[in-house]
Amino acid sequence: MASAPRVRFAPSPTGYLHIGGARTALFNYLYAKRHGGVFILRVEDTDQERSTPESVKAILDGLMWLGIDWDEGPGKEGPAAPYFQTQRLDLYKKYADQLIAEGKAYRCYCTREEIDARRAAVEKATGKPGTYKYEGTCRELKEPPPGRTSVIRFKMPSQEGEVTFDDKALGPITKAYSDLDDWVMLRADGIPLYNYGCVIDDHTMDITLVGRGQEHVNSTFPQLMLYQALGWKPPEFAHFPLILGPDREKLSKRKHPEADVMLHKRHGILPEALLNFVVRLGWSHGNDEVISREQMIEWFDFDHVGTTSGVWNPEKLQWLNQQWLKLLAPAVVASTLADFLVAKGVQIKPGDPRLERVVLAFRERAKTQQEMADMALKYFQHGVALEEKAAAKHLTAESKPLLTQVREHAAALPEWTAAALDEVVKKVSEQAAVGMGKVAQPVRVAVTGGTVSPGIGETLELLGREESLHRLDAALARP
Repeated sequence: MASAPRVRFAPSPTGYLHIGGARTALFNYLYAKRHGGVFILRVEDTDQERSTPESVKAILDGLMWLGIDWDEGPGKEGPAAPYFQTQRLDLYKKYADQLIAEGKAYRCYCTREEIDARRAAVEKATGKPGTYKYEGTCRELKEPPPGRTSVIRFKMPSQEGEVTFDDKALGPITKAYSDLDDWVMLRADGIPLYNYGCVIDDHTMDITLVGRGQEHVNSTFPQLMLYQALGWKPPEFAHFPLILGPDREKLSKRKHPEADVMLHKRHGILPEALLNFVVRLGWSHGNDEVISREQMIEWFDFDHVGTTSGVWNPEKLQWLNQQWLKLLAPAVVASTLADFLVAKGVQIKPGDPRLERVVLAFRERAKTQQEMADMALKYFQHGVALEEKAAAKHLTAESKPLLTQVREHAAALPEWTAAALDEVVKKVSEQAAVGMGKVAQPVRVAVTGGTVSPGIGETLELLGREESLHRLDAALARP
């Protein structure tokens, strides 16, 4: 029986948790959970200028908000610790020294300026950017030039050959040795480059599957050569399709604000909805649209990971969010709704019983928690501004006696409930021999300022006895 998989997510903390990174984390998390494996978080913090503690925290906060929890990683030390690359530099040096001793790597003393000049000359001569390959200047160098530091390069085999792997999402992929050059493994300051550091880390952490975006397909070939040079069995690989912005260009931090996971939290998107949306950007399960985390874990496999890019669709995200506003227990939605109301100046705390009533009243109309808070705002203020057109139509001399009766009957109620308040409106309309709308709509305009609200009993219950009566009195006092 195969052992449980060990799967990792290895972000570079250079800002916030990117949507593409969140999807990579999610796919790996789902695979690990479905197969009873271990999900590992490793932080590739070798970009010393941009990998700040704040950036690391942003990554962790984003994953925690989405509920993509790790089994091993920062704060959850396991047998493969430490989980930050900058704390593993001795490990990278150890294997680099081994490869040099075995003649499989070498020190390169060429300066960045020299490399850049050669690259520019090749690209000018060929007219093809990105075609430069390191010439192997230092490959057989016996004596180091004085006063120069060195990087460490991997020594590609000199004979003809090719490297192939069977991608779990894309199928077999092959590249000839001649397409690869002697790539840099380790910088002069001991910081590993991506292709080197991730191989050392994945092997020493016993990673069995590497899932990442399709932009990393070409990185797989030099990594496989390194596994071969070290005599290690490589993990399996799966590469996921790109995510494109609404403009059909790759979703990027520079061009697309929606790339920031936590922006959606601030806009009132639920984590369940964003996970649901993100998982569908590259994976499907038949025609299912609304998919829970439990279903994702039960259904996820690489056979249904697509090969074409997913396109960001804000309307679809909002539609999914509305579905989750209706599907989740009101208490779950209410638990974070208070933050949006507080931001609008409402003095309310999580756990206030009015929050669940707000959710029940507006979840059929609102697409986000931000919209829900906007709709609910007038129910937490003292007094209301009337829409003049609505007031002119519904707060008339004819409606005033009906409002007066509603006010009197409602004030006498022993319990201020939606059912009892609906009964008051029904009783007044029957006594006056008019349709309920002739009573309810003037009440609605009086207490909300406009003609649209939840059911009238629900509206009055949400406002509360004192505020409802105050607003009715204000409407009745109009000339």
